[in-house]
Amino acid sequence: MNTRQKNILAGVVELYTRTAVPVGSRALLDEGQFDVSPATIRSDMAALEAEGYLYQPHTSAGRIPTDLGYRFYVEEIMSDEELSLKDQKKLKHELLTLQAKHARLSRSTAKLLSTLSGNLAVMGMIGKDELHDFGMKELLEKPEFRELDDFCRVVEALDSLDERFDSILAKLRDGETHIFIGEENPVKGIGNCSMVVTPYESEEGRGIIAIIGPKRMEYAKNKSLLEHMRKLLGTSLVVIVVVGL
Repeated sequence: MNTRQKNILAGVVELYTRTAVPVGSRALLDEGQFDVSPATIRSDMAALEAEGYLYQPHTSAGRIPTDLGYRFYVEEIMSDEELSLKDQKKLKHELLTLQAKHARLSRSTAKLLSTLSGNLAVMGMIGKDELHDFGMKELLEKPEFRELDDFCRVVEALDSLDERFDSILAKLRDGETHIFIGEENPVKGIGNCSMVVTPYESEEGRGIIAIIGPKRMEYAKNKSLLEHMRKLLGTSLVVIVVVGL
């Protein structure tokens, strides 16, 4: 993949993330990132499709990143993103408020993460049958879930998420933040989703924090959000999951 093709792949991922609409050559040119002809863009997009990084859902439509395309973007193109000072302060303030109120941290943390990410967030302790989630409505309102079959499949899989803790943890290294994309997902039944995970341990035991949203999620932002939450919780090992379509 040459430099221009990398930039085109990045452009497709980022534009599709914002719009949820398949991306065509004209849309990329309208973004003002490329000083080449539409034919050149189309040729490079066709090459990326042939190599498995993009696919065309309909013959008359633009293109969408594949799991391989997202994986390349996350590993080779995406830069780490600092959580905004506004969100950092909000997280810290809310956690301090919760501690002062002696509120249930799991439920409240899930609600806070869902609000900041616009997706489903989950927090729970492994082995204690304690799992709290917030934002299922936000997740299932995404355009990717318009089809009833997709909707039901994701709801069913996430309903048994607490049973998948061990399979998630088994794929992690201590202290590592990991992004699972599509069929890499250790939670079966949501292969149209992505998941970012980091292991955690507190005095109460091991647990998970999860943000669940579409594959076109803002990976860098969500990763930064989860890692900052991990620091605020002050634990040496945290499991943070991000699932998306």
